[in-house]
Amino acid sequence: MTFDDFRTLVIARRTQLMMDLEREVDMDLINQLCDVAAWAPNHQLTWPWLFGVFTGDARGALGDATAEAMQRHGDTEMKVTKTRTKYLRAPVIVVVGTLQGESELQTEENRDAVSAGIQNMLLGATAMGLGSFWSSCPKGANDDVAKHCGWPEGTHITAMLYLGWPNRDIPDRERPAPAITYFN
Repeated sequence: MTFDDFRTLVIARRTQLMMDLEREVDMDLINQLCDVAAWAPNHQLTWPWLFGVFTGDARGALGDATAEAMQRHGDTEMKVTKTRTKYLRAPVIVVVGTLQGESELQTEENRDAVSAGIQNMLLGATAMGLGSFWSSCPKGANDDVAKHCGWPEGTHITAMLYLGWPNRDIPDRERPAPAITYFN
């Protein structure tokens, strides 16, 4: 692969939530995406990533667990109701968790590593032709979602990824040039 190939892939990645709900995503593709996430840089080799893959009715159960936490947290009934069905908008939801570190610094580094892994997943999904959407865990629901996934206390939900086959193209968008300061 050349840098130009890589750059083309990066630029082609788009946030996509318009997905074909009738077309299943092969679990081998999801496993491959989780595998490339685990190749992200990881200081101190803590291997902090956790993956929960939700398909079928499990997506609705995830929505219910999340909505119940939001309701206890005091969110509006409209937001709670919307959350009960929002994970049904894609054939696959991958919840990505970050294990807590042994120190505050290690916890931050773990989250950085998992975020880099998520970018690997998004680029991999683009290369496979899948649409993807990186969503954060709703406010107040982190611990409930981690518990729903069966993960250790203190796990941070870093992403709730929607994955599926897109049913529309996303138009190209311009981005501002990066702010670069050179020091000699």
